[in-house]
Amino acid sequence: MCDTLVAITSDGPLFAKNSDRDANEAQVLEWHGAADNAPDASVRATWIEVPQVAHTHAVVISRPWWMWGAEMGANEHGVVIGNEAVFTKESTKGPPGLLGMDLLRLALERAATADQAVQEIVELLERHGQVGSCSYEHPSFTYHNSFIVADRGGAIVLETAGRHWATETVAGRARSISNGLTIPGFAERFRDPVRGRVARCAVRRGLTERLAAGAATSADLMGILRDNGTGGAPRWSWVNGSMRGPNMHAGGRVAASQTVSSWVADLRAEPLHWTTATADPALSLFKPVSVDRPADAGPEPTNRLDEKSVWWRHERVHRLALRDWARALEIMLPAQGSVEAGWAADPPGTDEAFSRAAEVENDWLTALQAADLEDTRPRWLRRVWRGYDRAARGEAA
Repeated sequence: MCDTLVAITSDGPLFAKNSDRDANEAQVLEWHGAADNAPDASVRATWIEVPQVAHTHAVVISRPWWMWGAEMGANEHGVVIGNEAVFTKESTKGPPGLLGMDLLRLALERAATADQAVQEIVELLERHGQVGSCSYEHPSFTYHNSFIVADRGGAIVLETAGRHWATETVAGRARSISNGLTIPGFAERFRDPVRGRVARCAVRRGLTERLAAGAATSADLMGILRDNGTGGAPRWSWVNGSMRGPNMHAGGRVAASQTVSSWVADLRAEPLHWTTATADPALSLFKPVSVDRPADAGPEPTNRLDEKSVWWRHERVHRLALRDWARALEIMLPAQGSVEAGWAADPPGTDEAFSRAAEVENDWLTALQAADLEDTRPRWLRRVWRGYDRAARGEAA
């Protein structure tokens, strides 16, 4: 469950995406340089191997720890892509194929423009299909995908259902996609309205598209990704957690997605990317990232607690803050605003930014511990999160 949006300004697009997955599904930020490949080379995606191309472009991506493909990323030519799970009438069963995340990464590695990236996804989709488990914790969970593909010249929406597809060039001020099909004609033919209602995709899409229409800066899009859809703190449902806004919070019995990483891209001049590489953007710092300047984002995380990794180290703050999200935000907001404003005015290198973010998170952890936050969440939700914590420690339920 995710949200991806683009705001079209007079100078070019601004792009943003939240990646919403299982609560313990850490996300990896990593760089891959350009490469020339042998004529008979192949590449192993998440579930299948496909032929490699002669040359692959440099990319920076954010991917689920266990998956080859990526939820979002950018390449050296200024192409950026985000994907969404969509629920359709087409079957997700069959021999293994590519995942939507694999299609995204392959397109970034092979395409120099947004148009080329869409063409690459379509060709790979028609040849290999999109079949396979999309969740480590829930292997039976499968879905199809939609994408926003953007470069400095504009943005394109690509929606799929099995091997079927449709595209729409973004012509208005803003465009958003969530977990339902939206392209007229294609949506009516293929969407699954019941699963779409559970995912609350129409509610979130309406909110993000309206807000994106007024966005003029990267900071504006960061604010959209931080929105819980409640006008304040999260409100949880026993059915689907807190899925009212783009910033999701796990806990539902039917749907339980957590925003585990976030991305904003300014494509108006020299592309500049900002990523949290951590859960809950409202309780995180957006750090500057450049495709051509690889950085050390720390040890690669898994679904097990490891405070040496950037993602799990932040979870100390995140899971403590969940006890009283609104109060925690009050404590954390001054430093977040100050640091991000300074970075926006004069972006540091990624290594420096990650180092500074670690210092800020340590300060936040100390302040939250001193505040002795009372757990204001419903009892059933506390039990759910205790289960996530036990799983992260590798303990039996």
